[in-house]
Amino acid sequence: MLEFLTWAVGGVLFILSGMHVYWAVGGKRGSKAAIPSTGTALLFEPSKTGTAIVAILLAVAAWFVFELGGVRRLLFFDSFYSYGAGLLSCLFILRSIGDLRWVGFFKKKKGTVFAKWDSLLYSPLCFLLGTAILIIMFLRVDIQ
Repeated sequence: MLEFLTWAVGGVLFILSGMHVYWAVGGKRGSKAAIPSTGTALLFEPSKTGTAIVAILLAVAAWFVFELGGVRRLLFFDSFYSYGAGLLSCLFILRSIGDLRWVGFFKKKKGTVFAKWDSLLYSPLCFLLGTAILIIMFLRVDIQ
């Protein structure tokens, strides 16, 4: 189970990283559904640099998950796994809860393309990723 969960979470994070690379190099498909909006205007216009940074962070998170689950060893120290897994898990779970206005399970703004996808996919996925990372961390402890 640990290996399957590790590959699933790491794979999803790498796919998300790839999507951000696509947007960073000028791709447009799916970008309007990925940015919160008021219904008539986007809340912010992400820069190519910012999008590339998110892509890099997602790739590092994917690699971290692979190391956490014991698939690969290269970048991270053993003492970092518990703290890193806790931090990464918290980030994803907090993202799923959201800011109570524009994103997350408890958002007030509904009826936009982003809000629809956030409710159907983004927030549940973030919650599942955060929970799965915690499970990987606890399963990993049993192995050591």
